[in-house]
Amino acid sequence: MQPVVALSIAAGVVLLAALLGVFWKRTTGRARDAKGEAFAAGELPGLEAFAEGATLVQFSTEFCSTCPGTRRYLQQVAAERSGIAYHDVDLTHRPELASKLHILQTPTVFVLDHDGRLVSRFGGAPRRAELTAVLDTLVPTPEYHL
Repeated sequence: MQPVVALSIAAGVVLLAALLGVFWKRTTGRARDAKGEAFAAGELPGLEAFAEGATLVQFSTEFCSTCPGTRRYLQQVAAERSGIAYHDVDLTHRPELASKLHILQTPTVFVLDHDGRLVSRFGGAPRRAELTAVLDTLVPTPEYHL
């Protein structure tokens, strides 16, 4: 193979990898509107009731490196705002559930309303501003006037 052809192929592979990396970075952690799928209490493992405002459901696995940090962040959000609950579902031994819910990466976070309807989903750790915007539609933060 001629050096020019080899260098052209290598440059093309590097460019493709860079473009895929940029795409991955831009889409990970972004809120996606959901199709209004509803869950019944008890349908998701361990989730027997929904919070009065919003329920954050994190799907994780034992091998997920970003799941513990996401868990701490979501638990903090739930503790800081009334009407929000946090629940974790481990998919390590439940591949059928991941398939049914079309979960392709962990963490994946579902935001459910008080009736168990899927309002939004995040692939990857949620971005703070986007999660706050979704939660504000379900549980408005009180306004303080001085």
